[in-house]
Amino acid sequence: MKKLWAWGALAFGILYFALPLIGMTNFSLKMRRGVYSFDAYAKVLADPSFQATFSYSVAQALATIVFGVLLVVPTAYVVRLKLPHIRPYIEFITLLPLVIPAIVIVFGYIRLYNTSSWLPLTGTTFGTNLLLMFGYATLALPYMYRAVDTGLRTIDVGTLTEAAQSLGAGWVTILGRIILPNVMIAVLSGAFLTFAIVIGEFTMAALLNRPAFGPYMQLLGANRAYEPAALAVIAFGITWGCLGVIQLLSRFQKTPSRQV
Repeated sequence: MKKLWAWGALAFGILYFALPLIGMTNFSLKMRRGVYSFDAYAKVLADPSFQATFSYSVAQALATIVFGVLLVVPTAYVVRLKLPHIRPYIEFITLLPLVIPAIVIVFGYIRLYNTSSWLPLTGTTFGTNLLLMFGYATLALPYMYRAVDTGLRTIDVGTLTEAAQSLGAGWVTILGRIILPNVMIAVLSGAFLTFAIVIGEFTMAALLNRPAFGPYMQLLGANRAYEPAALAVIAFGITWGCLGVIQLLSRFQKTPSRQV
């Protein structure tokens, strides 16, 4: 009986997620009356606004991932190795973006970093882009930190550090050549989640008036019929493509946890 309920719950979950996707895909193929076609996809991909906004968001996602890794990996490593007593406080801080709405964060940024403030980041394009990247890193912080912290739990951080130090390795070498390779899959998981957040985020990009993919999706959805469905299918495909790459990397990733 329990097995029957388990299979029933699984089937319900698959139908719950699959049916809307099938319906959306079917609708996106009906732009040409009476015929299934990829016209909506062709229009979306050929749209200069799509190319510009998607490229901008991908660049922001990559910058956010690099910044997040440089911030989170050393922090989680030091906390786990030397400061385990402050771990509850760090976890509390990293969870704050989950309970503070993005609109509150971005209004705080605008208030603190407007053109009349001591650090007028919103006065230049580069400064606004930098501010948006910091905002994205804040939103992704709970997921990146949790992923890296979980990865660090699977290795003996203390033993690896002592062994590396006994061979004359410095802290940068330990982090870059010992710790990071051992938690690479965890970092990739956090990077994937960060990428997904950045690609779909709307509030910060819209209020900072940046040409990101999220506002473009909203604008297209308000003015077109078939193209938004095609765009949603494309975004879904990119998401699952990233998941597939992570799974492949996790299979071929060598685990050097015993190597120094």
